[in-house]
Amino acid sequence: MDQPSGRSFMQVLCEKYSPENFPYRRGPGMGVHVPATPQGSPMKDRLNLPSVLVLNSCGITCAGDENEIAAFCAHVFELDLSDNKLEDWHEVSKIVSNVPHLEFLNLSSNPLSLSVLERSCAGSFAGVRKLVLNNSKASWETVHTILQELPDLEELFLCLNDYETVSCSPVCCQSLKLLHITDNNLQDWTEIRKLGIMFPSLDTLILANNNLTTIEESEDSLARLFPNLRSINLHKSAGLHCWEDIDKLNSFPKLEEVKLLGIPLLQSYTTEERRKLLIARLPSITKLNGSIVADGEREDSERFFIRYYMELPEEEVPFRYHELVTKYGKLEPLAVVDLRPQSSAKVEVHFQDKVEEMSIRLDQTVAELKKHLKTVVQLSTSNMLLFYLDQEAPFGPEEMKYSSRALHSYGIRDGDKIYVEPRMK
Repeated sequence: MDQPSGRSFMQVLCEKYSPENFPYRRGPGMGVHVPATPQGSPMKDRLNLPSVLVLNSCGITCAGDENEIAAFCAHVFELDLSDNKLEDWHEVSKIVSNVPHLEFLNLSSNPLSLSVLERSCAGSFAGVRKLVLNNSKASWETVHTILQELPDLEELFLCLNDYETVSCSPVCCQSLKLLHITDNNLQDWTEIRKLGIMFPSLDTLILANNNLTTIEESEDSLARLFPNLRSINLHKSAGLHCWEDIDKLNSFPKLEEVKLLGIPLLQSYTTEERRKLLIARLPSITKLNGSIVADGEREDSERFFIRYYMELPEEEVPFRYHELVTKYGKLEPLAVVDLRPQSSAKVEVHFQDKVEEMSIRLDQTVAELKKHLKTVVQLSTSNMLLFYLDQEAPFGPEEMKYSSRALHSYGIRDGDKIYVEPRMK
């Protein structure tokens, strides 16, 4: 059902958090607060507001009465206004400027590209530490204005904004630790390097679902651009086709966590090969694709890496191979062990004073073996008793009394013996 258009922030707030819809709850951990209101306010004691307000998909287009916002939202520190109809930054500013303790603001999927964000408006966001602008189509000019007015901004979300390029800000944002910029169309590494220039303190960079191509940067330059980067997400980077791009991740001096699923380079490898080869090539990481890399797994992966490349010509062996050979020495190839169950066995069939060597299928049943032996021992199947002797068993022959039992379940091997005796009448 479509939400009505033209609703104000205060109108929606009153409806959602009225005592009928959101009754006052007492007790520890409830997070519900009834703030003091200005004398004479018609809203006095009517709303029971939590400190985290979720007003997404409510058709909000404007702020409403600013005095009432200030009266009821003094304690609010998180505000979700995603998927509304806010298209004027001035209206957003009216809301935010009256929420003095606001730290988290979600403006995703509002048509804010339709207006220009002036610095005077952006100043009302000064206390925000986490800002979400996903699918807002916010221009880089808007982002730059925000960055200049938010001195404490730590996390910025710019997903689904159709960015093909990055425009550098005139000033660096030293406070930003996390940038989430997935699902855009950032292909060229020259655009990604601008993010390092703009955000020198960046700890986490999430670039999933971009069409990033090869990492064209020297090792020294990468270290200077991202000196504090601890985590990078390159899921589904469609242009990463060579191991040299993976090796360049080692240039980030503080990198510990990498996510690399769904890239073309890895598609031809098995799941085990992908993980082990990546771990071996990235010696500093402690978490890969969300899973912790234990010390034992690292050693196993590095030894696997040596054996994986040991048969290649010298000119095709990666540099990392030589580093690991220095660490572990040259390893012997692993013995090839066939763990498939044996399909047949050569056994000795003993009947009276006769011995005949036969090859029997182990997938057949005892009854089927008796049919096979009829012509050998000249006995009917109903008059035939079979005994199996394991050459290493200390307990003597075992009667094969169950007609439907498969021969492989006895553990029959080459050299074992089967004794045939007539049934006593």
